[in-house]
Amino acid sequence: MIEVELKGYADEKIFERVREKYKLLRREYHEDTYFQHPCRDFSKTDEALRIRVKRFNGHFEAFMTYKGPKLDRESKTRKEIEVELTDPDKYAEILERLGFVEVLTITKVREKYYVEKGVVIALDEVENIGKFIEIETLVEDQEKIEEAVEHLRAILEELGVKHFERRSYLELLMERSKNGDS
Repeated sequence: MIEVELKGYADEKIFERVREKYKLLRREYHEDTYFQHPCRDFSKTDEALRIRVKRFNGHFEAFMTYKGPKLDRESKTRKEIEVELTDPDKYAEILERLGFVEVLTITKVREKYYVEKGVVIALDEVENIGKFIEIETLVEDQEKIEEAVEHLRAILEELGVKHFERRSYLELLMERSKNGDS
């Protein structure tokens, strides 16, 4: 499966429109720790490897996710491989012993909303960079990406999103720290 995802800059008005229009699934707290491959520069290959710890309703879930290069020019669509973890600290230790280097940990509060079958919106408040809205769905093959992007973009535009962002939160934070805006 291919995850088709669009992200836009948001403000409190956009957050309120989503809260009024769609059903809240749950509120989550995320810690995303990104790792750099010892022999391949993910910033050049447009890949990512992270361990995500989600906390919600007194529970926690953890996943290791590999994200391949973006597949189109407009969205954040990419092939993802995700594996559930029982002990994220041990997996991080394995990666570090294999030569992977921890790059950055991003923390955010995420509210997830059901839009329609197969489509979910996330309202993100990301530490040090602000508010964003993400919308995603899954498609089986690359031929369906363009149609899915158009549909998702229409939903976000209807909610008032005017500025879209293809860069990941990691890329935004790395650029910010490179420019001395930390």
